[in-house]
Formats: sequence, structure tokens, C-alpha cells
Amino acid sequence: MTSPARRELGEFLRSRRQQVDPRTAGLPLVGPRRTPGLRREEVAMLSGVSHTWYTWLEQGRDIRPSRQVVDALARTLRLSAAEHEYVLRLTGHGTPPPSAVPDGLPAHLQRLLDALDPSPAYAITASWSIVGWNRAYAGFYPGVAAAAPGDRNLLWLVFTDPAVRALLGDWESDSRRFLTQFRAEAGDRLGDPEVLALVARLEAASEHFRTGWASRDVDRFSSAERRFEHPSVGSLLLEHHQLTPADAPGVQLVVYTAAPGSESEQRLTRLPG
Repeated sequence: MTSPARRELGEFLRSRRQQVDPRTAGLPLVGPRRTPGLRREEVAMLSGVSHTWYTWLEQGRDIRPSRQVVDALARTLRLSAAEHEYVLRLTGHGTPPPSAVPDGLPAHLQRLLDALDPSPAYAITASWSIVGWNRAYAGFYPGVAAAAPGDRNLLWLVFTDPAVRALLGDWESDSRRFLTQFRAEAGDRLGDPEVLALVARLEAASEHFRTGWASRDVDRFSSAERRFEHPSVGSLLLEHHQLTPADAPGVQLVVYTAAPGSESEQRLTRLPG
């Protein structure tokens, strides 16, 4: 594990430990507790490791826990599937981070985006920089073409562009969802200069981001229907999909589709451009 990954692992385990009710872990409440959640020695006992070893793990020391120990900690801390996967990635037991992609989008993937019209679709890198989009997405969110290349990042636009805030049907929950998904994907790359710079800019620009990032909450992506409020065509109910091309694992394609025959399908055809 890299030093940033070790530090993130320690902070993440501490934050989850403090959220576990001792009673749900089968521990009796004897006397007052100075801090919420489980104590370190309790986590160690319930997970079958030594108190000292677990303390070192939270301190970010150079320790390499086995898959079995990670699974035991996940059970003790009542981690969700997304949180368990996050810890596996931080400890080197999960899916390796995606490979880097060149600047811009490969031509065959741009042709795929274009073929998805009239469904709005765009492509992002592992750091969520937007590197391509189709005609429908340019009408769905005209600001994508006008944004400076350094600002054309999905997370940056969600938290700083008023037009995106107005477009999202429920900005408070939608922005939080984007944040937790980004952290789940980028946790083992928090030491990368590109990720460090993005997080620092967002913490300086958005109190909402700053608060959400400090929570260390993570979640995985799931396809679901999302509501948007477009200034020209009105309300849109669109299903949100995310795809990873087999020949470009460092790129994700994001597609919004409308139910056949729905009012939203008709409104998509009326997007500007």
C-alpha cells in the first residue's frame, strides 16, 4: 500500500468504528463511554487480531493485512458492500485501478457516443475528467463545451456550476451521491497529483463538498431513474447507466435513456442543437 492509501485506510476504519453501536456487536454497555462507537481493543478482539496491530493499522503504519483479516474487520465494523470493496481496494485486494488513458477520447468511442443520440451520453476518465460527449448531451448540458479544459471535470461541475445545480432534480442528494461514488473509485489513488489537486480545489470552493468529503462515506454506482429539470424542455425522468469499454478500462461511458413512449423520450428529441 502507498502512504496515502495507508492514511486513508486508518482514517476510514476509525470513522466506521465510531459509528458501530456496541450493542449490535454483542457487547454489554458497562459504564459511560467517552467516545461513540467501538473501542480499538473491541474491534481487535472481535476481528481476531491484536490490539497493538489494529492500532498500528488505524495509525497508517506500513502493515499489509491479509484478505481474511480485511473480511473480518468488515464484519466487525458492519461495513456495507461498497465500504467492504473500498477497504479491499485500499489494501491491494480489490480490482486494480484503471489504466491511464490518452488526452481526448479514442475515435471509435466517440462514434459510439454519437450513435447513442438522442440519448445524452458522455465519457469520463478515472479522475472524472469529461473527455467526450454526443450532440444530445451538448443540448442537455450546454456548459460542457464552454467549460475550460481544466474545469471540465464531472465532480467539479456538479459542485461549482449553477447550471448543473439547477439541472439536477435534487442537487443535495445527487451531489452527495456523486461524491461518495467518486471516493469509492478514487480512494486508492488519493496520492495521485490529479486527484489531490481536484480535491483541494473542491474543498476550497464548496463547503458542501468539504463536509461530505470529511465524512469518508462511500457508495457504489447503481443504474436508477434520475430526475432532471432542463431549462428548455422541462422535467426529464431518465435512467442513468455507466459502462466500461473492454478495450479502454480507464474510460467510463455515462448514458441517460428515457422509457420508450414516455414524455421524457419525446422531450429528449427537442433538446437544443
